Amino acid sequence: MLIETTGYSFSTFVLGCGLVAFSFSSYLPLSLGLMLVVGFGIIVCMASCNTIMQTIVDEDKRGRVMSFYAIAFIGMAPFGSLIGGSIAHKIGAPFTIVLCGILSIAGAVLFYTRLSEIRKFVRPIYVRMGIIQEMPTELQ
Repeated sequence: MLIETTGYSFSTFVLGCGLVAFSFSSYLPLSLGLMLVVGFGIIVCMASCNTIMQTIVDEDKRGRVMSFYAIAFIGMAPFGSLIGGSIAHKIGAPFTIVLCGILSIAGAVLFYTRLSEIRKFVRPIYVRMGIIQEMPTELQ
């Protein structure tokens, strides 16, 4: 669990930094390398989110929850693209990409600061499912 949640915040931070750097790049090889970084951030973030969602949801509800998750994650993307396009029309594409990068970094930092609170809710689920073992009280 520690790896998944930390991986999520780290990958989102890397994604944001890659977007900010990409927005200032005008050299094609550098831009392509930065898109590799952004792609890495997106893939690791998606894999982490998917793994966490599928492990904390009870088996009898997993299909329903994952369908809502898919709607939220994939189905809302066109609306985000519409908003991003509208902002880019007003302030320009590079500044829109900077804004998206900054929002990604802010989201990663916010998630990381709330990680201990999230673990309090998720840890008992992981213990119940046998994914992790209960920590002895003398080590807590």
